[in-house]
Amino acid sequence: MIVTNEKRTDAMQPRYRSLYWLLLLASFGMFACSTPKNITYFKDLSDTLKNTEVTQAIYKTPAIQVDDILQVTIQTLDPNATAMLNQQGQTQPGLAPAGTPVTTINGYLVDKDGNISLPMIGKLQVKGKSTDAVRDEIQAKAATYYKDPVVNVRFANFKVTVLGEVTKPSSYIMPNEKVTLLDALGMAGDLTIYGKRENVLLIRENDGKKEFVRFDLNNSNLFTSPYFYLRQGDVIYVEPNKNKVASTDMQQVKRISIMASVLSLLIVVASRINF
Repeated sequence: MIVTNEKRTDAMQPRYRSLYWLLLLASFGMFACSTPKNITYFKDLSDTLKNTEVTQAIYKTPAIQVDDILQVTIQTLDPNATAMLNQQGQTQPGLAPAGTPVTTINGYLVDKDGNISLPMIGKLQVKGKSTDAVRDEIQAKAATYYKDPVVNVRFANFKVTVLGEVTKPSSYIMPNEKVTLLDALGMAGDLTIYGKRENVLLIRENDGKKEFVRFDLNNSNLFTSPYFYLRQGDVIYVEPNKNKVASTDMQQVKRISIMASVLSLLIVVASRINF
C-alpha cells in the first residue's frame, strides 16, 4: 500500500499541534517574567502644574560617636602656627564603590572614651556633641594662644551603606553631614527596575541597639519622617520585587526552551522514521 503525501501530512498534524501548544506555553512563560511594573516615585503627588507643598522633617545635627573621624582645621595669622596646628591626625583606610580607587581619610579618630587629641589644644571630649559645638570649643581654646583663629570641624567618615537592588551597592563617604535618604540612593545610582520601592529598609544603630525603619518611596510622607535625614553608619537595604525573583529563574526558562527545541526535533525525526 502506498501512503500518499496527503495522508502522511494528515497523520503528522496531531504531533505538530502538540508541539505548537508546547512552544506557545514556553514562550508565554518567558514573557511573563518580564512584565513591566510602575516605578514612579511619590505617586500621591498631583501630576498637574499646580504646586504641591509638603512639610519636611526638621534636620537635627548628628552627634559625634566613638570611632568617628573628625577633620579639624585651625587658621591663624601666623602661617607657622597654622601649619603646626593642622598636623595630620591618624590616617584611616577609606571606602569607595567597587571598581574605583580606595583613598585614605586623614583626621582625628574619636577613641573609646570619646576623646580626640589635637596639637597645642590637647585632649578634648567630643562624644555626643555636634561638630558645631566642638568647633566653638576648639576656637575658644585656640583664642588663648592666637588672635582671631578660624576653626572648622567636619566628619571625615560620614559613611552610609546602600545594599540590595540599587545600581551601585556600596558604602559611601558623604561630602557633608546633612544627608537625606534620597541623597544616599542617588549616590548608589538609584534603584534598579527590580527594587521594591514601597518597602525600603533603614537600619540604624542607636545607643547600642538596632532600629529598623521602613519607607515607601511611592508616598510623599517620606519627607516628614524623622528618619529622612541620615546619620553616620546608617544602612539602607532595598528589597527585590517579584520580577527579580522571577528573573533569577531565567536559567530554568532557558533550559525549558532548549528542551522544547530538542523535543520538536525528536518529533520531526520520529515522524520521518515512522512514515
